[in-house]
Amino acid sequence: MRKNRLLFIFFISISSGLFSQERNEIIQQRVEFIAEQSESEELDLTNIFDQLNYFFDNPINLNNTNPDELRALGLLTEVQITDALLHVEQFGKFISIYELQSLKYWDLNTISLVLPFVKVDDRLENMHITFKDAIKNGKIEWYTRYQRTPEQKKGYTPVSDSVLNNSNSFYRGNPDKYYTRFRYTYRTNISLGVTAEKDAGEEFFKGSQKNGFDYYSFHAFYKGGKYNRAVAAGDYQIQIGQGLNTWSGYAFGKSADIFSSKKAANLLRPYTSVDENRFFRGGAAIIGYKKWNLLTFYSNKKIDGSGISDTLTDDLEFVTTIDLSGLHRTNSEIARKNKLSEQVIGNYLSYNSTRFNAGLAVVNQQYSQELQKDTVPYNLYAFRGKNTTAISGDYNFVLRNFNFFGEVSYSTHSKSFAQLHGLMAILDPNVSISVIYRNYSKGYYSFYNNGFSEGSNTQNETGIFSGIKVKLAPAWSVSSYVDFFRFPWLKYQVDAPSKGHEFLVQPTYKPNKVFEIYARFRQQTRQKNSRNTDGSITEIENVVQNNYRLNMSYKVLESFTLKSRLEYVTINRKSNAAEDGWIFTQDFLFKPKNLPFDLTLRYALFDTDSYDTRIYTFENNALYVFSIPAYYYQGSRAYAMIRFSFLRHCDLWIRYGTFLYSNRTVLSSGPEEIKGSRKSDITVQFRLNF
Repeated sequence: MRKNRLLFIFFISISSGLFSQERNEIIQQRVEFIAEQSESEELDLTNIFDQLNYFFDNPINLNNTNPDELRALGLLTEVQITDALLHVEQFGKFISIYELQSLKYWDLNTISLVLPFVKVDDRLENMHITFKDAIKNGKIEWYTRYQRTPEQKKGYTPVSDSVLNNSNSFYRGNPDKYYTRFRYTYRTNISLGVTAEKDAGEEFFKGSQKNGFDYYSFHAFYKGGKYNRAVAAGDYQIQIGQGLNTWSGYAFGKSADIFSSKKAANLLRPYTSVDENRFFRGGAAIIGYKKWNLLTFYSNKKIDGSGISDTLTDDLEFVTTIDLSGLHRTNSEIARKNKLSEQVIGNYLSYNSTRFNAGLAVVNQQYSQELQKDTVPYNLYAFRGKNTTAISGDYNFVLRNFNFFGEVSYSTHSKSFAQLHGLMAILDPNVSISVIYRNYSKGYYSFYNNGFSEGSNTQNETGIFSGIKVKLAPAWSVSSYVDFFRFPWLKYQVDAPSKGHEFLVQPTYKPNKVFEIYARFRQQTRQKNSRNTDGSITEIENVVQNNYRLNMSYKVLESFTLKSRLEYVTINRKSNAAEDGWIFTQDFLFKPKNLPFDLTLRYALFDTDSYDTRIYTFENNALYVFSIPAYYYQGSRAYAMIRFSFLRHCDLWIRYGTFLYSNRTVLSSGPEEIKGSRKSDITVQFRLNF
């Protein structure tokens, strides 16, 4: 105990002088950890970054907080949250930050993780908001960003108007991507903002986009009243339970952090991202009394769709496909824009206390035209019609060091259920476990669901996930999980019921604050259609993918960090020759505390047999730009990014990256085709904040 106390005091003493320099590094590490689990090139973690950035500037006072605020931090388990709150309730307020080590379920790693975002203060903060204080202490930020691929893509080839008007092979706009955001915030109580974006290939102040940007978003948000606890107008997000009924925005999945598989819902928050689909547009409010809350919301917005049109009016009779890309570059993409109206009305009644919270939700969703997906076998249980209602109940309670949680949801149109139940426990400060069971009917449907799953939606899946984290010694820990899953009905490119499993083990060695190394092995076994078929019956086969990773991070100097990674992947299946691939990345991060700039460099070598053996790797980019490209084929990748801070309120990011392929003379296909072996990207972003 004496040794732990000395280590803790040493950590506090060296950390206090570094936090001001390490804001971006601390937040970046958490965002990178989340992004690494996604394996997707399209990822928007704006809300997560906003939360951590806010709590860095405004640490949570552990003597005057609540479960929702600690959950919003996203770094603590339910058992740890209850542990902290009960300590204050039973023993009085924390006297010093050093007292955190007395908490039974907070080890040194947990404390070091959350320390930049919490504080201990015996003064009650003034929760009354005045107009004068909001004006004086509010924060204003303005971002503007430019991005482009400098190489010529086939879709931007100059052609005559007659060809352009009658072809879907060419883009109507220029290859520039524009983004701008203006936002005013006061603590977490008030937020006003406007966001606009034009994707590459979309028109700008002409043609189909005479109003300039292709996408606009506005929000006004207030939180903090005794009874009227939150109000949102414009664009907003809703998160309920474990995501089976309604969950807009990003949600965690399986990762080396076994506790991230449980969702921490943030009922109502403003929407500031650029995903053009997974948000609500209208109004919402939370009315509360003591430990009870009632969330009510209404949303009505246009979404993209295509289908069968009336030959006389050219209006859609019914929709076969909802387009979630948000891209409006070609004639066909423009024709799909705003073809469908979506209305969502919902209510959620919840009870919240330190150890127990539960809720009941009713959410109705309507479309202006019938949705009728193609009549292929795997779509047999897909949603059809204009209207559906999801009714759900969720629970979460802590019993000593055990956290039980779950949700059951019912879809009225198909009379189908989806359910999830989980247990997380800290058996002792060195051993933690997580178990989650899910059962999603093949007929269940809710457009905004985002439950824990192996598939892409909360439907047609059963499974059980079990994870464990063990601290073997002060410098050593091991995380591992296994997930078994089944799909009772057919899926896209899987012409029979199927099953699979996933296994991960990750030992980590972190002897001090400046050095960390971990190894990871992950095996994924899924069943897919065989590539050998006679055109009549297609058999399914096991596809086994193994990933091996060795990752090292070393802070050579206070201002200089090295990060190295070697990853190897293999894929084996009966109907195809074995394939493999590897990648090596070397990052250099130079962040001097006494100079007004920082520099990030990467050089990478990669060689994979095909796109199937692609490897996703997180890349540093400008603030609110989340880059996780897929590396595949054979070649090298390099990028450099520099950030300048000047005039106290201004930041400028400039980034250039390039892929150079050694075994390709043509990249991509269709309108995205590039003649040559190089593909580059440019990002320039400016921020003004005061």
